[in-house]
Amino acid sequence: MATFVLVHGAWHGGWCWAKVAPMLEQAGHRVYTPTLTGLGERAHLLTKEVNLGTHISDVIGLLEYEDLMDVVLVGHSYAGIVIRGVSEHAYRRIKKLVYLDAVVPLSGESVLGTDAEDQPHRVAARLYGDGWRIPKPRADGGNGVLGVTDKEDLEWMVERLTDHPLATFEQPLKLDNAEAIAVPCAYILCTGRRNEWFESMAKRAKAMGCQYFEIATGHDAMISAPRDVVAVLLEIVIGRRSD
Repeated sequence: MATFVLVHGAWHGGWCWAKVAPMLEQAGHRVYTPTLTGLGERAHLLTKEVNLGTHISDVIGLLEYEDLMDVVLVGHSYAGIVIRGVSEHAYRRIKKLVYLDAVVPLSGESVLGTDAEDQPHRVAARLYGDGWRIPKPRADGGNGVLGVTDKEDLEWMVERLTDHPLATFEQPLKLDNAEAIAVPCAYILCTGRRNEWFESMAKRAKAMGCQYFEIATGHDAMISAPRDVVAVLLEIVIGRRSD
């Protein structure tokens, strides 16, 4: 039996794993789906002070208070930088890091890096989020939202998305723990709609020695292709594909 902690990305909450978690549990594994501060059902806690450190502390708190060990820590999208930050401090509790179409940070990097002030997320926050909230994504014609195009999935998803704190994208992550660097890792790239940035993250992960997998679906794979996500996660854990 494995212990999975599934960490959602920007604008989401623990709710986004609703299709994945039951299948992992049915396969005999323990699953935790925390919601980060200021998002999902914790949106009432959103303030301009919520930053990357807050979200790292959220996950570390779960690991410590539930006394979890040998954790398969999965981070989707933005949460790639979160899980890497968690491993810097709680590496003894982590069996493997899994980046699901996610950020793979280097020391000193933030999600936005050194992008100029005209970076779209900063502009959106300035125009529509009081300067500190990144507005939730909206449907883009027939392209759906974050790779989700199914009508029912879209309706379910869009009504649950919430604004995201800009500070979490701007705070750099310091990495200097050699033992944390040694934690095994895997990268899952979603190839349904090409994204050069996530492709570059996958390339970086492979250079770091991470296992590499692909799923032919959009960015929010846990919603659009949950069975495929579960199959890859089980392959990562048991060493073979379980369909």
